[in-house]
Amino acid sequence: MNDRRCIVTGESADPDGLIRFVAGPDGIVVPDLKRSLPGRGCWVSARRSYIEKAAARNLFSRALRRKVTVPDDLAGMVDALLTRQTTGALAMARKAGDLVSGAMQVDKTLRAGRAIALLHAGEAAADGVRKLDQARRATVHLGGSDVPVFMLLSAEQMGLAFGGGNVIHAAVLDGRGGHAALRRLEALRDYRTGSDGRPRAAGADTGHLAVAAGGHGTAKETDQE
Repeated sequence: MNDRRCIVTGESADPDGLIRFVAGPDGIVVPDLKRSLPGRGCWVSARRSYIEKAAARNLFSRALRRKVTVPDDLAGMVDALLTRQTTGALAMARKAGDLVSGAMQVDKTLRAGRAIALLHAGEAAADGVRKLDQARRATVHLGGSDVPVFMLLSAEQMGLAFGGGNVIHAAVLDGRGGHAALRRLEALRDYRTGSDGRPRAAGADTGHLAVAAGGHGTAKETDQE
């Protein structure tokens, strides 16, 4: 796809860094993460703050060239959709053998240099986070690659990827399914925090712990440029 222009910043960017919106039959603004819904669309940089600005400044009506209704929590709706995509990608990674859970198994995976990402549930205790971060840093000290750390999902949400139950710690492995899941994790992180957002977990020296999509279809219509 050609570059699209964000209606908030006015800057052109690759569609993978933007979220498409359309007006539904009832005039309500709808996020189109799969880029497949019919009709005129407009694009907003895939950051929560930009979607909130677009709603507050009435930019959707201007871009879509019609009077539209913006849901009260449009940014939250997008967050929920991105979260669902992320848990779905993690489930696919597990089925492909590219995801493991449990503190001991995750520790072994990190020390073996097999992980490409480390996940902690929002409920994770600081001590558990610290111990796994020690394993991550030990691998780096021995010449292995550092891995990004994510605290994006609840234990229940992480458990969905494993077919039920609560999951506190998990590691994404180097494989096709793992890399697909990593892209979803990065998209959700960037949406919530921005690409430079790196909040820290209490009591953990995580370095780049992030608290915090779109599909690949192509809509056949004339979008906001």
